[in-house]
Amino acid sequence: MELFLDLPPVAIGEVAASARVRRLTRETRIFDQGDPADRAYALLDGGVRITQSGGDGGQVVVRLIGPGEMFGTVALFTDHRYPAEAVTIGDAVVVSWSEIELLALIRRHPQIALNVIGIVGRRLKEVQERVRELSTQRVERRVAHTLLRLAVQAGHNTVDGTVIEFPLRRKDVAEIAGTTLHTASRILTAWEQAGLLASRGQRLTIRKPSGIQRIADGLTL
Repeated sequence: MELFLDLPPVAIGEVAASARVRRLTRETRIFDQGDPADRAYALLDGGVRITQSGGDGGQVVVRLIGPGEMFGTVALFTDHRYPAEAVTIGDAVVVSWSEIELLALIRRHPQIALNVIGIVGRRLKEVQERVRELSTQRVERRVAHTLLRLAVQAGHNTVDGTVIEFPLRRKDVAEIAGTTLHTASRILTAWEQAGLLASRGQRLTIRKPSGIQRIADGLTL
């Protein structure tokens, strides 16, 4: 788990002893946007969709959380309110710590604070890359980058290609890539017909990662 990398076994024991573990079913709301931030969360199994709403009522998927990743933690150190909502996208196992418990762990084991800084830095870099893509790249490249990031985050290699383990809606791909559902669906369907992708239910398989990478790089197939 990224939040507790490089901790000694004794520290891991303390972390486990203070954790609250919950098994949740699909579409369970973990917290709402604007709720007081009183717990830090990490995902053991399944997936979580982080969605942010605007003043006009519109929603956008900010990030999909995979096993081993933290979420809802930064709010403990900022304005103490969750800036987005978190909902499971399948059966999930979630572990959490109260603010008091997490701060006590950080005081005893400063490596946790260093891990938090590293995680926030990587997330910030990802946001910056997405903003740059939205400003400078055609939609096909943005969709390709989205799929490649999801493959790194939650991909599983099989004989058929890299399966993205998230139950992935085309609406999710559209919102992360900054385009419309119609456009994302058209692109994904065309790539399926070209043999680059395959889908079964809400599971997407990248059959030819090199082809998707060429599109992300702005090259022709």
